[in-house]
Amino acid sequence: MSAQHKTIKAPAAVKTARTSRPEIVETVADVIADVRTHGDAAVRRWSQKFDNWSPKSYRLGPDQLASVVSSVPETVLDDLRFVQQQVRGFAQAQRDSLTDFEVETLPGVFLGQRNIPIGAAGAYVPGGRYPLTASAHMTVLTAKVAGVERVAATTPPDRGAPPPVSIAAMHLAGADEIYVMGGVQAVAALALGTETIDAVDMLAGPGNAYVAEAKRQLFGEVGIDLFAGPTEVLIVADDTADPFVVATDLLSQAEHGPDSPTVLITTSEEVGTRTIAWVDRLLPDLPTGDVAGRAWRDHGEVIVVPTLTTAYELADQYASEHVQILTAEPREALHRMRNYGALFLGDKTCVAYGDKVIGTNHVLPTLGAARYTGGLWVGKYLKTVTYQEIRDAGASARLGEICGRASRIENFEGHARSGDVRAARFGSAPLGWADYAFDQA
Repeated sequence: MSAQHKTIKAPAAVKTARTSRPEIVETVADVIADVRTHGDAAVRRWSQKFDNWSPKSYRLGPDQLASVVSSVPETVLDDLRFVQQQVRGFAQAQRDSLTDFEVETLPGVFLGQRNIPIGAAGAYVPGGRYPLTASAHMTVLTAKVAGVERVAATTPPDRGAPPPVSIAAMHLAGADEIYVMGGVQAVAALALGTETIDAVDMLAGPGNAYVAEAKRQLFGEVGIDLFAGPTEVLIVADDTADPFVVATDLLSQAEHGPDSPTVLITTSEEVGTRTIAWVDRLLPDLPTGDVAGRAWRDHGEVIVVPTLTTAYELADQYASEHVQILTAEPREALHRMRNYGALFLGDKTCVAYGDKVIGTNHVLPTLGAARYTGGLWVGKYLKTVTYQEIRDAGASARLGEICGRASRIENFEGHARSGDVRAARFGSAPLGWADYAFDQA
């Protein structure tokens, strides 16, 4: 870090590693291998071990689904519908921005592009301490807007029963199949298929370290949305920022887990010191203060820099999942920054809006991955493919001659001969390596 930077609150722990712990890797590999070999029996064995859950069927039937959804208060269902309307609207705008096209690059040579939805997607909706119902909107609904024909969604049981709000969210989002099944065994079942569960083409959704490692190990056999680590937040603030707001927003993300990085980069030492004081005052009364406090202690940072230019440059080095801009001119960041999962401009918005209600997708890159990828969006569920057609014989003959020469430079004689055939068939080039005459009629 530059000598110009002054750290007034440093993390107590080392930065989160970008690889899984060996014991997690081994456990996940064992579960995946078991599901691959023994299918439903393995799913049931691990579900019983990890979740004490072994129902007759892990998939909810229509009557069960109706019963669970009807148990959710109508006000909750209305809120789910509102949030999903926001997510659907933004996802549809993204889908509308992706257009198929065809261009004529040479006379009679047509090249095209199509955006084709994948056939089947698996959506993992976390449960446990934090049942992330919003993940149903982000994974299931976005896939359906993309045009995915089959979306199989799964969530862990809650104290021996299907979690009603999560199930309702998955149902309202348009899931075609809903399973009450958690952990590595659920991810493996969707990716590999079993006797009763058809395999999917892609896995999406956040999860704990075991779920994240399972997705990493299964990547290649199926696609995944992205590799995920602990939730991250970074705030860039100048002297106009309210330290109370800054502290509240940092803690809103620190409560995700004890390993969640919470970083403030500010041009004002006063804002930095007052933010630290407010965090200390707010933590004791925060119901999730135990978790948030550990995250702040071990992974919280406050850094004072001389200028906003320096702040943006340093923020780009962090490449944080969530970046909030609390400055006098927040839209400057749109032109000054490049590495972030999602950007939140000004104090009228916040990361919590992105997580829960505003409509952009909250499945975002962590652990520095924002340097090379964005988050989950409609395009992740689409395959952008190309096609070509040549309608003009002369164009094919010309390309054939060039293909022959270009291929022989690389010692690919077979490629060259495919080009030679077109040059001879549709033009006047000789075919020197075979005694064959094309019917020019």
